[in-house]
Amino acid sequence: MTQGIPAMVKGQFLNPAPLLADMSGDAVADLITAAADVVLILDHDGIIRDMALGSEDMLESGCQQWLGKSWAQTVTIESQPKIEALLKTQGALTNDGVRWRQVNQLLTDGADLPIAYSVAPIRSDRGISSVAFGRDLRPQVVLQQRLVTAQQTMERDYWRLRQIETRYRLLFQMASEPVLIFEGGLDKLEEANPAAYELLGDGARQHGWSLADSLHPDSLQDVQTMMERLRATGRSEPCQVRLVGSGELMFLAATQFRQDNRLFFLVRVTRPEAAELNMPAARQQLMHVMESAPDALVVTDTDGRILSVNRAFLDLGQLSTEEQARGELLDRWLGRTGVDFRVLLSNLRQHGTVRLFATQLRGEYGSHSEVEVSAVSVMGGAHPCLGFTIRDMGRRLSTDLRATKELPRSASQMTELVGRLPLKDIVRETTDLIEQLCIEAALELTGDNRASAAEMLGLSRQSLYIKLRRFGIIEGSSDDVH
Repeated sequence: MTQGIPAMVKGQFLNPAPLLADMSGDAVADLITAAADVVLILDHDGIIRDMALGSEDMLESGCQQWLGKSWAQTVTIESQPKIEALLKTQGALTNDGVRWRQVNQLLTDGADLPIAYSVAPIRSDRGISSVAFGRDLRPQVVLQQRLVTAQQTMERDYWRLRQIETRYRLLFQMASEPVLIFEGGLDKLEEANPAAYELLGDGARQHGWSLADSLHPDSLQDVQTMMERLRATGRSEPCQVRLVGSGELMFLAATQFRQDNRLFFLVRVTRPEAAELNMPAARQQLMHVMESAPDALVVTDTDGRILSVNRAFLDLGQLSTEEQARGELLDRWLGRTGVDFRVLLSNLRQHGTVRLFATQLRGEYGSHSEVEVSAVSVMGGAHPCLGFTIRDMGRRLSTDLRATKELPRSASQMTELVGRLPLKDIVRETTDLIEQLCIEAALELTGDNRASAAEMLGLSRQSLYIKLRRFGIIEGSSDDVH
């Protein structure tokens, strides 16, 4: 201790008398009010003789109604023993500091106001016994409630996640289908279920085991292709593999997911169904023929999203791989506008089949092909789908519609031209054919007398000769007119 400075006592000033003796009553009141949210001046019987409030909301809550009442009557029942203890001890300024007790004050609307009080005794000849200093605990109560609510929510979420994890863990262990989880690739096994260990043997339990160790070398290329496609597009088709030792044929399917910024692969190993294993040779040949067919074949879901295509469609659409088309809507390539495909899809859903629907197929790099579409709706089975046969009509149109001049003899033949040619071309072609047939009929009726034929048709001889040369009926120079 520094010489001349008295020892400090916790909760007390060193020498307050000369410093605070000259303070007026108003100054003391302001000092007390500034030091607490609520100040109660009590007599020897615990009656509230005066009070000061530190906030407007306390005034609006009716706290001033406590004046003239016993302090114990203004609090809840469970807080009354605390009031008696505070008045009995009179603050108890000990070495442990001022004793604070939380009290719930009653408001006029029936609500509780939590306040922490400390009581200081006063020596006075005016009947004043003590002063109660109060701190508004509502902000702390709100924080405590939020903390408790957050903690309860976290506990509920924790137990819910634990229950979900337990259920999925049980499902994972009891699944009859072999399931393996790899990290980063197929070389680092993270976890596998008992069915996987039973299928792949005890070698899968050893450190450093890779999936390639359990597969026949001929299957590794297909597995590598599947994994590359999965990394590039996020999805892939199952591939067929052969196990080492047993030589059993299996289907390998993989999906990827991320956890804690790490990439994982979930691999399922399934046995092919008996129908697929025992597929007749004729049906296998049919599938190969469809894959190599010159006409484009497309299978979509019921909304027109592509599931599978053959090589001919890739050629027409100027695509390099099937992955570029899978998952896309067919109208990205098929139809002059979106209306064409919607009409086709509507008729297919209504009638089940569509035949010889004329439209256009657009290539990825700007090519256009006149095509004819036949489609079927397959609603049976577990996965309903739509099948489309698309035939390139470009060569047929160039020979049938422009080289041959055969006049359509019915409305149905006329409507077949709609969609293949613009309306103005259809009108021009039809007009030329009608003119040609009329001229040929006039020549036949007049015995090939061109002057009489021109008179019969209402044409000048010069106009008739021009049309004869244009339609290829005669060949010659303009001198033939005279």
